[in-house]
Amino acid sequence: MGQQEKVATSLAGAVSEEISASLTAVDAELARRYPGDPGTRQPVHTVYVPGDVFEPGTLRSWGDQALAALDEHAPDAASFAAVLGIPEELAGPVHDRVRAKLEREPVEDLRIDFEDGYGPRPDAEEDEAAARVARLVSEAYANGTAAPYMGIRMKCMEAGVRDRGIRTTDVFLTGLMAAGGLPEGLVLTLPKVTYPEQVTAFVQLLEAFEKAHGLDAGRIGFEIQIETSQSILAADGTAAVARMIDAAQGRATGLHYGTFDYSACVGVSAAYQASDHPAADHAKAVMQVAAAGTGVRVSDGSTNVLPVGPTGQVHEAWRLHYGLTRRALARAYYQGWDMHPGHLPTRYAAVYAFYREGLEPAAARLAAYVAKAGGDVMDEPATAKALSGYLLRGIDCGALDTAEVARLTGLTRADLDAFASPRRGDLTVTAP
Repeated sequence: MGQQEKVATSLAGAVSEEISASLTAVDAELARRYPGDPGTRQPVHTVYVPGDVFEPGTLRSWGDQALAALDEHAPDAASFAAVLGIPEELAGPVHDRVRAKLEREPVEDLRIDFEDGYGPRPDAEEDEAAARVARLVSEAYANGTAAPYMGIRMKCMEAGVRDRGIRTTDVFLTGLMAAGGLPEGLVLTLPKVTYPEQVTAFVQLLEAFEKAHGLDAGRIGFEIQIETSQSILAADGTAAVARMIDAAQGRATGLHYGTFDYSACVGVSAAYQASDHPAADHAKAVMQVAAAGTGVRVSDGSTNVLPVGPTGQVHEAWRLHYGLTRRALARAYYQGWDMHPGHLPTRYAAVYAFYREGLEPAAARLAAYVAKAGGDVMDEPATAKALSGYLLRGIDCGALDTAEVARLTGLTRADLDAFASPRRGDLTVTAP
């Protein structure tokens, strides 16, 4: 033992107390605005189906059509991997998991569309469709055929369609309540938001509905769809999307990028409207920074190139979709849109390859961090948080198994959760 050092200070304890008192309001504001990730499952995609097309068997039909596309255009692991460029060692595991996913849970998040995919209809027709969708969604949750997340996209809060959007939301939510209550996986999507005041207005609508039915305040959350340039950069030069998150008063669950509306808004010609266009990258980067730490998730958009037609054409569409999905994952956009059953095989193939190829390196780094074993990378608590989040997302979507992650890391699901969502100010969580 060396000589014990004498500890001396120069400041009275009152100094620390005064500083803390001066920052009390800031502490509260920090906790309110930036609570961190909610720690819940984020779906890897959102599937859009028009309100008049949705049927009790829609989800199973999408899975069956996706499996049929695999059988026709890539009937085995080797051929599927060859089309997409998946490494040989991952070909079997990815193919097998994709097929199992399509059989078990083909859609993770379904949005039944009453906006662009549905269009203008007579009021009586849309009323009936919204009531019917509410009944079918309730039945799906009751009989176990629902996707983990389901809901509607209503028309936006612009003057021309505002009343219709409000009424459809009311009819749908009222129908759910009459059928037994709001399901846990309920998701609403507010499209074409241009001003934060439109978000405020939607909050007002949801508050009124909650009061009318005696629901807890804040029970109903919603996604904000970013489809206009004004939602990224307001007229005063500020990032409007950040003000929209604040205007949601804690109800915002996601920011969803609308590839084609946004591209058209900024003048991108139709042939170049895609999720990897520089204009799209800029918009999503602003969304990502605005949402960081708020608990609001960011979703990429979609491709309108459908995998249909002869095999060669399907393969080209699959390669495009696979590449865009992998690109998004590398940029931390863990969710996107899928517009056709044929997109499901490549959505899951891209997601599963992304997590399986990184499983062993990520698990080894996290295990070394926990064991303080070092290695060739000096990781910090924030990196342990990222590694845990990566493994948890892989488990949630079916790319990874809890048992194999536990075997490689020595950590339980609860341990991973603790690293991924540590208490604010305490990033030194250690697993037992």
